[in-house]
Amino acid sequence: MKTLITFLIVFSVVVVIHEFGHFYFAKKSGILVREFSIGMGPKLFSHQAKDGTTYTIRAIPMGGYVRMAGYEEEEELKAGMPVSLEVNENNEVIKINTSQKVQLENAVPIEVTKYDLNDDLEITGFINGNEQNVGTYPVNHDAMIIEEDGTQLRIAPRDVQFQSAKLWQRMLTNFAGPMNNFLLTIVLFIVIVFLQGGVPNEDSTVLGEVEPNGAAATAGLESGDEIVAIDQEEVANWPELQQAIQQNPDEELTLEVQRDDETLQVDATPESVESGEQDIGQLGVQASLKTGFWDKVVGGVQESWDMFVQILEALRSLVTNFSLDQLGGPVAIFEMSDQAAQQGALTVLLLTAMISVNLGIVNLLPIPGLDGGKLLLNIVEAIRGKPISEEKEGMITLVGFGLLMLLMVLVTWNDIQRFFF
Repeated sequence: MKTLITFLIVFSVVVVIHEFGHFYFAKKSGILVREFSIGMGPKLFSHQAKDGTTYTIRAIPMGGYVRMAGYEEEEELKAGMPVSLEVNENNEVIKINTSQKVQLENAVPIEVTKYDLNDDLEITGFINGNEQNVGTYPVNHDAMIIEEDGTQLRIAPRDVQFQSAKLWQRMLTNFAGPMNNFLLTIVLFIVIVFLQGGVPNEDSTVLGEVEPNGAAATAGLESGDEIVAIDQEEVANWPELQQAIQQNPDEELTLEVQRDDETLQVDATPESVESGEQDIGQLGVQASLKTGFWDKVVGGVQESWDMFVQILEALRSLVTNFSLDQLGGPVAIFEMSDQAAQQGALTVLLLTAMISVNLGIVNLLPIPGLDGGKLLLNIVEAIRGKPISEEKEGMITLVGFGLLMLLMVLVTWNDIQRFFF
């Protein structure tokens, strides 16, 4: 249960923050956000704000989504569909009810024959299902439509749809999700550094924490000691110190140590540990920490950048030497959540940061169906001077989505094979 809760929290935070990026910049661009949902599946709660957005909480606590007007939406009305219409004193439709779960007082029941909720804003149908009694009603620009599950949303006229926004606004809205993931990663790493008390001082050879029973502790080294030379070779910073230690597993080294005002000669034998395909030496010490406020902030940003670069390198390796074992889906995330939950809050934060930056980078790949694919179509539009037709864009997105789903199935099956068999 602890693992499941950790998995759901980590996954939901990363996805909801991503979707909030799309939500915020869509609003700023004049695009109607019809729904902002936390969770998936059946609706548990909904609230419609004055700005037209319906905020919902849904039953499956995994991620969330944003529904922007005209943005990959399915038709909500169909010819032959029975609906009921609530009209105002001007005989304008203010609510279209398609749900059997909701009853509107004094509503007009019709069977829809045709409708236009984009431009002309009108709906026509057989009143009370009587084919001899046809009525056409103007639809208010801010009318509501009640979906089958009872969720009430604003309709999406052309002027508030995604495609009506300027190109740069649409590009920013598409980019905003990954951007939010990168910002979340930076914030989390800054929090982690603050919780750790500081960031490792790579410019110093002063020892921070000394591992009990490690090679350094056995040799008598203490926190605060400064190693100035190894076998009479000066070491000026932490990377030089690490390199000298790692190159000499199970070999006795003479360390020149500065402790307060005293210079000591200490013999220490780095423990041999396996790292990849080779053995390296390890003393069991950590670098001292920079504890200044801005040192921690800069350190958090630097660690975010380091992880960003590592993931890009992993992607490059994936392209040159593809293997499903290099990918991980929900099962792999669940497995990592299990390990993180056992190791404590800091590890959970680190896992969240890692998944967030992964989601941001992967979403920027120029693959149809991902934000990067949408940005690529925006760039094509900028070059052509006009957008790709909706039919072609829909087909491209459908093919890309299908390939992504196939890859997800293969990755998930591979994860199940790796972790459970």
